[in-house]
Amino acid sequence: MSIDNILQFLKELKINNNREWFAENKARYDQVRIEFEKISSDLIVEISKFDEDIKHVEVKDCVFRIYRDIRFSLDKTPYKTHFGVFIAAAGGRKSQHAGYYLHLDPTGSFVSMGVWCPNPNMLKALRQSVYDNIEELNEIRKNPEFSQYFTDFFEEDKLKSVPSGFPKDFPDAELLKLKHYLVDYQLKDSDFKSENFITHIAGIMKCAYPFNRFLNYTIDETNS
Repeated sequence: MSIDNILQFLKELKINNNREWFAENKARYDQVRIEFEKISSDLIVEISKFDEDIKHVEVKDCVFRIYRDIRFSLDKTPYKTHFGVFIAAAGGRKSQHAGYYLHLDPTGSFVSMGVWCPNPNMLKALRQSVYDNIEELNEIRKNPEFSQYFTDFFEEDKLKSVPSGFPKDFPDAELLKLKHYLVDYQLKDSDFKSENFITHIAGIMKCAYPFNRFLNYTIDETNS
């Protein structure tokens, strides 16, 4: 299986992001969408080998639509120029759980694991868990399997100061300022070259499984 067709279609879509071109190339889109859904399905199978919570996740719940919601956006281009899938228990792309994201984009593909934009109550609970269990989290971060791919957390929207309720002199205070608990890894062309590239990508994701498990313990506890 190759992603070349997918990336070529997305590259052309980026140049021709309008409804007329898309309508003329709808058959091509349908084909690459099927190819991406097959990649996503195979990825679910591979992830479920090390994360049992993923075993009953369905592709249709995980793959994001290519159509952009432009109602409140200044950017009125109608289509996304990437394919994305978020594989997580209890809802796929709509799940509150930490999960596994694959982003295919001709300008740069990546994988990301963890929780993006948790609601305020969940974010507070996750910060408390980081504070209460920092030794466990640091052990995960320092593990060679994890650290070979993931060195920093995603820092977009990060607070400038330690949130209220936590001591400012906490040694890992920077982790409490995060708004998202995510790690990511930029994929290289070589990551897609092998015939078993899905197994390879799942192997990268597996290195972050202990991090997802750490987050999901708190998420399950908070939702119960």
